[in-house]
Amino acid sequence: MSQILRGGVIGAGVFGGHHARQYARLPGVVLSAVMDPHVERAVALAVPLGGRAFVDLDAFLESVDVVTIASPAAVHAAQALAAIAAGKPVYVEKPIAVTVADAEAIHAAGRAAGLVVACGHQERALFQAVGLFDIPEQPRRLEAVRHGLVSERNLDVSVVLDLMIHDLDLALALTDAQPVSAEGEGTIDGKVSWDVACAEVTFDDGFTATFDVSRRAAERRRTMKVTYPSGEVAIDFLARTFRNTTAWPLNPNFADTPAAKDTLAVAVESFLAAVRGEALAPLVGARDAARALDLALGVEQALEQG
Repeated sequence: MSQILRGGVIGAGVFGGHHARQYARLPGVVLSAVMDPHVERAVALAVPLGGRAFVDLDAFLESVDVVTIASPAAVHAAQALAAIAAGKPVYVEKPIAVTVADAEAIHAAGRAAGLVVACGHQERALFQAVGLFDIPEQPRRLEAVRHGLVSERNLDVSVVLDLMIHDLDLALALTDAQPVSAEGEGTIDGKVSWDVACAEVTFDDGFTATFDVSRRAAERRRTMKVTYPSGEVAIDFLARTFRNTTAWPLNPNFADTPAAKDTLAVAVESFLAAVRGEALAPLVGARDAARALDLALGVEQALEQG
């Protein structure tokens, strides 16, 4: 693999643009290629950043060293498996797939090939910056609210796979316990799937987590409160502030860290560091992404039954 990595992005939409610009600006990597079935979109994104546009997957894979998949979720698995088969480390935007079987197949293929597979649950970087992963207590309760404005983005999946999955992953990362049940209710405002959802997940040690998500809200809200035996931490993700009454110190200056300023950059850098052998693993790997997907699909099932 060349010293300067050639980065490639599949998908020339909003998130594809974010990833392409990361490859174009980070040291040790260049944006080499963008692939999209709409060639004009691929050209518009790739060329100003010094890359080439592709519509053919095989030709695209031959022109890159590392791959980011920022295409619709339904094709994540097929494209990730193709990249791995071509010997390319891959970063898959969340959700890693739309079925657990496909997520596990990606994880297994990456392990068998000895390739780094990362997934875009980049908000873990913010939790690291705050110091939440260093609290030596198991949480008792978590309450997450994530409301977004009306958008045409990611309507191919439900709000659970679009928004709630971030907080599901964070809940899984905060506890050693395993989820055992989920209950929920939601509404469908559009034509595809759930646009508003509330769910409660119970874990095998009694930890409970509630999730309130909407992509049809009148205003943005992103908060989380985590209750521990010694107190609670309440975070406002938009204001980049928190209140801590636990016995454990957290970083009061986290808003000034690179993670707070650009979580995606930190996640992509961790992926590239793992590819170069400078880190043992990316921020979030395929196994954890599969766990978040499994829980998200469990919530969707609960919504159907509710």
